[in-house]
Amino acid sequence: MATHTLTNASVVWNSVDLSDHCHAVTINYESETVDDTAFSTNSTRSFAAGLLNWSMDLTFFADEAASKVNQTLFGDVGGTARTISIKPVATATATNNPAYTGTALLTAFQPLGGTVGEMNTSSARCVASSASALTRSTS
Repeated sequence: MATHTLTNASVVWNSVDLSDHCHAVTINYESETVDDTAFSTNSTRSFAAGLLNWSMDLTFFADEAASKVNQTLFGDVGGTARTISIKPVATATATNNPAYTGTALLTAFQPLGGTVGEMNTSSARCVASSASALTRSTS
């Protein structure tokens, strides 16, 4: 897949497909840095790669219906870790459409947001649970 406009992403939380309500997604994947500077003559700090970390930020159009955004996510805040899977396109996983999957804790959920005349939106943030690696699968 070459560069493309994100128009049909797949967002699945705990086997519930919320793609039809999600309108923004960000996957954050990073490595901590650990200072390993020792005495030397170059006066420059040195760093080594530390632990990996990942999180996801999602924005949805709010919906109170069964198996939709608010009923699916509200009760999971601070609760049981759940599987989340996100793909750039809601089609089969492939080398040009990888699935990013991990076990996450929902640490924040905003069930209502917006101003007069705007769509009601909900936002969510989830983070890695129990040292769950973020996997990138292509098949």
